[in-house]
Amino acid sequence: MDWSKLPDVGAVALLVCAFASVERHNHTAVSRRWLIGWCMVVLHFSAFVFVPAPGNWGVMATIIGIASLTWAGLLFQSASVPFRTLTSSQWIQGLLLGTNTLYIVLLVVGPVAPWVLNLVAALFGGGPLAVALLSVRSVRSAIRWSTVCISCALSVFLLVFQNRPGDGPDLALNAVLFTVYFGSSINFLYAYRHATTGAFITIAGFLAWSSVFVVGPAMGAFLPHVQVESEVWNLPKYVSAVGMILLMLESQIEHNKFLALHDELTGLPNRRLFQDRLASALERARRTGTQTALLLVDLNRFKEVNDTLGHHAGDRLLKHVATVFSGRVRRSDTVARTGGDEFTVILEEPTSRTEAAKVGSSLMEMLKKPLRLGDRMVEVSASIGIAVFPEDAHDMESLCIAADLRMYSQKHGGSELIRRPASSGASSQPEAEPPDSTLQGAE
Repeated sequence: MDWSKLPDVGAVALLVCAFASVERHNHTAVSRRWLIGWCMVVLHFSAFVFVPAPGNWGVMATIIGIASLTWAGLLFQSASVPFRTLTSSQWIQGLLLGTNTLYIVLLVVGPVAPWVLNLVAALFGGGPLAVALLSVRSVRSAIRWSTVCISCALSVFLLVFQNRPGDGPDLALNAVLFTVYFGSSINFLYAYRHATTGAFITIAGFLAWSSVFVVGPAMGAFLPHVQVESEVWNLPKYVSAVGMILLMLESQIEHNKFLALHDELTGLPNRRLFQDRLASALERARRTGTQTALLLVDLNRFKEVNDTLGHHAGDRLLKHVATVFSGRVRRSDTVARTGGDEFTVILEEPTSRTEAAKVGSSLMEMLKKPLRLGDRMVEVSASIGIAVFPEDAHDMESLCIAADLRMYSQKHGGSELIRRPASSGASSQPEAEPPDSTLQGAE
């Protein structure tokens, strides 16, 4: 047994524990793949402890050690692919995992017939290329074609050098590992183009990690008397891990900033951001002598949905309303969720009272489309109050009060949200149309 590897195992295991602690507070599909990848790196170091074991045990440890290092790199690669859940992406990932594993087994167990190695080497590029061509109409991405090009270049290199007497297998193995981690650096460069400290350190770490499989053999061939400690070759692994931890921390900070100004459920601006945008809109209207309209929308009898169908159904309804409102207004306008069942719309120049009334009417019409929640059909009814600056008020607080009063003056009736049970063969339309709502202050 090579007990000298135990400090490396311990160091990487502690680093993975730190990684897992950060990932637990920033749990995503990407971070989960990163964590699995680093567990593979721990397996790599652990397996190399048993490489000196005699017979098949040593061979098995070598295969597991090299294969787990390759699996880690491929997991890091796939985590950076935005369309990784597509069937074609999963096929490419499966082909790369299977081909790399098979090739490593053949090299370690060897020797094998040259035509077998040539066939597997051709699969490195041929498999991903075939999948990419078959799915070219659905996926046209630079990150996919970079993976295909790198895999094809690896196939060519292996076909040329893998059967060379002497150092052919070593060159082939280093080429496979170089390709995996060089591909990881390319994918991270594509996925994290924003210049942050975490992105820079991670990309640099993967580039240095891939260069180990070129510089190490080159020094062994041309500078055999220069001795480099093994910890130096392992340094890029730690750099990459630190960079990825920083990426998760940066993502968590950005998420916290977003939540400070946005509603977590709908993603709309919250009351704090709404007040900032309304103040800015009123200031622009004062400077230009134009109007700004404020629409206050309150859902009628929303509590009935929560009490009857549960809070999960209520959340779905609020998301539906947020989507409807956001799709109706202009990009220069603002839709905010300022209360439990209260939404606010800011209409900036060019606008008028008539235009605001039209927007309010269209929002009501769009909300009339029934929404299926469980076994019930839910039709949204709302009360809307409209106030226009500077006709109705000259400051933000007075404008909000005017819109609120008009909304409450309208909120005297309201239609039921829960219509009737949905049954097979039943029409999705409600049994009766709700009474038309009037928009206060829209004359």
